[in-house]
Amino acid sequence: MQKYNKNADLQLFLSPQFLTNFFNCILTAILANNYNFVQITDNSTMRRLTLVFFFLTCLLSLTGCQNKFDAQDYKAYFGGEILNPNNRYIVFLKDNVVIDSMLLDEKNRFFFAFDSLAPGMYTFKNEPEFQNVYFDKNDSIMVNMNAKKFDHSIVFCGRGDLKNNFLMDLYLKNEEDKNEMFYAYDKDIKEFKHALDSTYDTKLDYYKNRKEVIQWSEGFDFYVKTLINYNYYTKLELYPYIHQRRTAQDVKPKLPKNYYDFRKNINLNDERIINYQPFSTYLTAMLNNLAYKDCMDEDVNTDKALECNIVKLELTNKLFNTDKIKNSILNNIAFMYLLEDQNLLNNEKFLKAYFKYSTDNSKHNEILKISKAAQKLKPNTPLPDEILIDYTGEKQSLRSMINKQTVLFFWSKKSLAHFESAHIKVEELKKKFPNTQFFSINIDDDYREWQRTLNDYNLDPTVEFHATNYKNSKEKWVITKIQRTMIINADGTIKNAFVNLFDSNFIQLLP
Repeated sequence: MQKYNKNADLQLFLSPQFLTNFFNCILTAILANNYNFVQITDNSTMRRLTLVFFFLTCLLSLTGCQNKFDAQDYKAYFGGEILNPNNRYIVFLKDNVVIDSMLLDEKNRFFFAFDSLAPGMYTFKNEPEFQNVYFDKNDSIMVNMNAKKFDHSIVFCGRGDLKNNFLMDLYLKNEEDKNEMFYAYDKDIKEFKHALDSTYDTKLDYYKNRKEVIQWSEGFDFYVKTLINYNYYTKLELYPYIHQRRTAQDVKPKLPKNYYDFRKNINLNDERIINYQPFSTYLTAMLNNLAYKDCMDEDVNTDKALECNIVKLELTNKLFNTDKIKNSILNNIAFMYLLEDQNLLNNEKFLKAYFKYSTDNSKHNEILKISKAAQKLKPNTPLPDEILIDYTGEKQSLRSMINKQTVLFFWSKKSLAHFESAHIKVEELKKKFPNTQFFSINIDDDYREWQRTLNDYNLDPTVEFHATNYKNSKEKWVITKIQRTMIINADGTIKNAFVNLFDSNFIQLLP
């Protein structure tokens, strides 16, 4: 795509009309309480100065509050600054396809100027972090973010900022809900539904209020409603099998007859949301529900798990008419299954079914790679070693610290509810299994922040470790979700590398 030359508009940027409009934009945003300075500054004067500079950067870079555009003019701008970047590149994508990429300058800033950008939902990445941004016609958006606190630090300004700051706020509220709803899955259906409906109604009220104030487009409104609704639908799908997994009680017979009526509102073949995270998360939950409604009536052994996952492949082939959506779901099923079953014969059967339905050749090699990596984590094989760092800053070989049965569990400050509940669970298990040691491994980037967290929660530093190279650990141990737990034998061989600390039958694996 040809980039628009912003130098040609320098005179426009410095015109009195633009300067007046720009400062009116910033003043309006502040008066509307769009920027929560207490939250985004962390009470730091330096952060405040950074934001002031950020707004001045907007002045020099954007036609942020210009309102007059030709009908055929689809110019758009996207720029900003990344504090503590993970790498030197920023990538701009649409539906997982790279539109443009850029090397950050010496001050960690970037600026994209497009001569034509269609309205829609886009993604920007500073690997491994990413987030969405919605562009209407002629939007000119600047973003300021800190890669170490990525989602919680993002602030937009310019033309199109109000709706995107709202979307970011809504996203963070959904993340908070995950923590607040964590224990709700243990409740009976009446209590669970009451808690879920209460948070849903609160979000709807918030949505209606902000929509009236901001007056956003129908295109943007579609994605906002998708975020709200599919987050709600996902929890409804998750409840029956998470409840049974955590309590060993089958709640399905007690569900109201109209429990799944929300599925009537869902269009499974809408290509606008194929790569939108709320939709893809929902599809995973829905397929688990459909495929496992018979599987969960008994103890699911490896052969039964194979059968159920092949059923999920078949359901996907029947439910989805569009190859693009179908392949995306098939790939997700394959990734998840191959991490749960290390039986070579079962994997061959599964892959045969997967290749029968999948036409996405670009993912086939990656699927095979995951399968081979998971095979190295079979029971009774040596655990691939990793170097971890302890509280004092010393590097330790994990294998050298294993001299009795050991449970490894992982956590991130980004999932606070899991962090807290996992440590509570482990304290209970330590009392029941005094001859088993439990090692906690933090996967966040910031070592100092990890130390502060240990201090804040008064955790035992002798069993807490920080991953020195999480990317390497993730590939070696095939870690795809934070709930992952591994049980290692006293001789350093694997007892079970793919378990969940909160499974109702977890304690049966420890003796």
